[in-house]
Amino acid sequence: MRARFLLLLGLVTISPSLAFAQMKLPSKTAPGAIETRYFTAIDGLMDGNADVILKETRQGKTVTAATLDVCYPAAKGADRKDRFVANLAVNGQSLTGTTQSLGDKLPVTVKLARKPTGDTFEFRGQITIGQAVTEVTSTDNSDLSEKEFLDNQTSDDGITPAPKDFTDVSPEAFGVRVKLDAALDFLKSLKGEAVEVGLSSLSISCDALRAGEQTINLTADPERTAALIAKARSMPGVVAAGWTSGSVEMDRTIRFAAAEWRDGDKINKDKIASATSGVLAKTLAAKAAGTEWNANTGKLKLTFKRPSPVYPPLALTESIEVTALVSPDKPGASDRLMLWISSPVITTADEGTGPKLNLSEESTGDEEGGEPKDDNGSVEALAKEFKGQRWDADKSVWK
Repeated sequence: MRARFLLLLGLVTISPSLAFAQMKLPSKTAPGAIETRYFTAIDGLMDGNADVILKETRQGKTVTAATLDVCYPAAKGADRKDRFVANLAVNGQSLTGTTQSLGDKLPVTVKLARKPTGDTFEFRGQITIGQAVTEVTSTDNSDLSEKEFLDNQTSDDGITPAPKDFTDVSPEAFGVRVKLDAALDFLKSLKGEAVEVGLSSLSISCDALRAGEQTINLTADPERTAALIAKARSMPGVVAAGWTSGSVEMDRTIRFAAAEWRDGDKINKDKIASATSGVLAKTLAAKAAGTEWNANTGKLKLTFKRPSPVYPPLALTESIEVTALVSPDKPGASDRLMLWISSPVITTADEGTGPKLNLSEESTGDEEGGEPKDDNGSVEALAKEFKGQRWDADKSVWK
């Protein structure tokens, strides 16, 4: 995680103080040389209410130019961010400037006094945004070289434009990186599409504001993801589109020959659902109670019922839910399919006739990523039914 220089900017309740980085990084620049230095801070400092970068251009020990870049919650406790970038006038150790916030167009005034204290620096003063005034008091701050700063800026949005297969990315999950000024039109174009948009990806982060680009996370039926990715790439403002990580876990996935499970060039989902349900009914010692395909994500929900062993005389019922996903094992043409199943989620209820016993419980399932006790070898049983292979994580191959 890149280091940040954080400033607490409360827009409703203003609290004092500004904290700068505590890293001890001595300068090795020759006297009189021109260089760029940055002040950043430890992530989470001052409750993480602001993300601040102070950039200084120096000639020797003299500051010749400075820019303050502040990203902060647009309102107290809000997810929406606003940002300002102020070019500061340098007068000795005084840094001053005015600007306007980029989102809410609020006037901004910066008045800072900068004081070297040995190998570190002290900053005091005020920052005003609209009517809100923040008192700045920050001591013992060290800086970064431009190379160190830029090295910390690298980020990975997880988008893989052309994966060789679906062992590192998930067939139903994809991401689209789009310029901020084109994001709204892109999102509007998804209305009415059989696709789900990750709600958290709609929040524009400080990194996105600075980059001018936002990554939208989406989920769709694996049989349509390639076409949706291709369509996204052709849209105005889209910078990148490709597959990302999703729900598929390789230790709960099998791979098998596709020919028997296709109807023409389409996956025979009814046949796969029937076979999968039949296998799980045996391994879970339960009666199949329903199958339902999600038109947006292509996921299959399988439900089962069995008597609860908790208190046999009450004749309680366990309901078991398993999610499955089937897809080709790689983008494009393939003669093999993959089938992933989730760990079972089990709930208990009184489904008998007459008055019901009201029960409270937490759903049980696989929270650690390992084989749950109620699974009873379901993945291995599916591999035998489909004459398939399982993934060898140690060797990174199908076995």
